[in-house]
Amino acid sequence: MNAETVEETPAPLGISPRAQFWLSTATGIASAIVTLGVASVVAFFFGIVSPLVSVGQLVIDLVPAGVKTVVIAVFGTGDKAFLLVVLAVVVTIAAAFVGILQWRRPNWGVALLGVIGALSFVAAATRANATIVSVLPTVAGVFVGMLVLRALVRRLSAWQVASSRRIPRSGKAQGVVERRQFIRLALWSSIAAAVAGTGAQLLTSASAAVTAVRTRISLPTPATTVAPIPAGADLKIPGLSPWVIPNKDFYRIDTALQVPSIDPKTWKLQITGMVEKEIEITFAELLKLPLEEKYVTLACVSQEIGGNLIGNALWLGYPIRNLLAEAKPKAGADMVLSRSIDGFTAGTPLAVLQDAGTDAILAVGMNGEPLPIEHGFPVRMVVPGLYGYVSATKWVVQLKVTTFAKDEGYWTPRGWSALGPVKLSSRIDTPQQGATVKAGTVAVAGVAWRQHVGVSGVQVQIDKGAWQDAKLAKVVTVDSWLQWSFAWEAKPGQHTISVRAIDDTGAVQTAKFANPDPNGSTGHHTIQVSVG
Repeated sequence: MNAETVEETPAPLGISPRAQFWLSTATGIASAIVTLGVASVVAFFFGIVSPLVSVGQLVIDLVPAGVKTVVIAVFGTGDKAFLLVVLAVVVTIAAAFVGILQWRRPNWGVALLGVIGALSFVAAATRANATIVSVLPTVAGVFVGMLVLRALVRRLSAWQVASSRRIPRSGKAQGVVERRQFIRLALWSSIAAAVAGTGAQLLTSASAAVTAVRTRISLPTPATTVAPIPAGADLKIPGLSPWVIPNKDFYRIDTALQVPSIDPKTWKLQITGMVEKEIEITFAELLKLPLEEKYVTLACVSQEIGGNLIGNALWLGYPIRNLLAEAKPKAGADMVLSRSIDGFTAGTPLAVLQDAGTDAILAVGMNGEPLPIEHGFPVRMVVPGLYGYVSATKWVVQLKVTTFAKDEGYWTPRGWSALGPVKLSSRIDTPQQGATVKAGTVAVAGVAWRQHVGVSGVQVQIDKGAWQDAKLAKVVTVDSWLQWSFAWEAKPGQHTISVRAIDDTGAVQTAKFANPDPNGSTGHHTIQVSVG
């Protein structure tokens, strides 16, 4: 076979079907990147959340209580990262389908992108405090995405036509030109949109300006301070949770897919509803009030038995009962609906917030520093004795005095109980489930809690034998958890260890198992260990 024969052998015409599939997929993904990038830039410009966040929040709103519990049980505080990964996968698949459809049936892909945009439009329009501006990112992003999708498919079609011609050299050259133009448009539009959108999203979700403001805040000296933690309150046993959890390790469970970034200069709290006098207070005014320090343990209702969605911290804030006294709730009111700037609401019994012995506060500080942004900066609620879903509103901006008959908190219509008193519970921190320990004296230790009631005893059971009293750490406050320890004379073999607590009223922690929904888990934390 000579060179002339090779020259005359016809080459395959056009772009192969497999290549068409992947290239059309790329057009859809590129148009999705542009859509999201443009939407993020517009959202940043107007100071609102992006469409992807709006859709994610809608998913959180619609997810059943049981699904929420399972996700938190599996992923813990990484629940939002999991949701973002799922959204990214769904968006990628949908974008690929849009591109393929537009290639095979011109304008059908554009129509499908419009339908997806409409769903995002609804998500943005139905968010709390939504306005006409809330939907602009979606409209702008989808419009530009449609233009890019059509342009890319036209370029791909031109490439296909040019590479299909049996014109020596000139046809091949034209195909190369069209290919390069398609790649340039897809590549540069995606890169530009991704860079701009990512930058805008980062600036929106973690405002450098607000972070800088927070670091410059000097919290005032409390009017009421707590005594130093007494000796014996923190047993400092290896593997045992510290009595005070550092801010960086404190659990975070909320509905905010994007952490609100609030300038304290613009923050204000309104007390409205069934009151004789509506009140509005700014952050500067709040800091001038006589603030109080309180050690309080917070717990999430989603926590499984033995879970870690609980933590103790030193909070600085102003008693909510004082502000309510100034507002003067009207007769018949029995609930305060607190609202976060992101739309989350919690229904708290009015009597609890008015109780002089409850120490419910509007917190501005956590463990000696301003609230971390992800934990509610600049102001959040801290209410001892109630699960967070009915009390611990972060980024709080409104307290509406109302009734349980008229209003519901965020999670109540989603299957959770309207009232959420924290249940008596205990946990084994060390040894851990499945651990192997040496024979001899083994320190079994953990924490027990019943905020606003207190714990008077903890008992440990080995291999379903008799319950034995554990040694309690020094009690600091009934609003905080209590550490305990038990010296176990461990013998070789497989063993089961259980724990139960007794509160200050004499009530014993129930062994009956119950899932977290609808009002908190119950049962004894039990682990299996090996002794070698």
